[in-house]
Amino acid sequence: MKLSIQAVNFDIANRLSEHIEKKTKRFSKLLPESAEMEVKMTLVKPETNLNKEAQISVRGVGSELFAKKVCDTFEQSVDDTLEAIERQLERIKTNK
Repeated sequence: MKLSIQAVNFDIANRLSEHIEKKTKRFSKLLPESAEMEVKMTLVKPETNLNKEAQISVRGVGSELFAKKVCDTFEQSVDDTLEAIERQLERIKTNK
């Protein structure tokens, strides 16, 4: 699985990159080797608490999977978004 991480309008910390890589590692067992996962993080409204948005798209599994969540921290938004992607994967596998 190919992983790409994008940070829009801010510099990503090593700690956050490591968190994303650790959390997405388990998907390499669930997805085909040719699959691509893109993680995109954005600051939505800097004046509010809930302003960290994570968008994750997965290509190469027969159909494109997409999820987006906004939370207090990027770590939490990535975790919640990955849970949504995992549910979508489960749905695809049970429908086959």
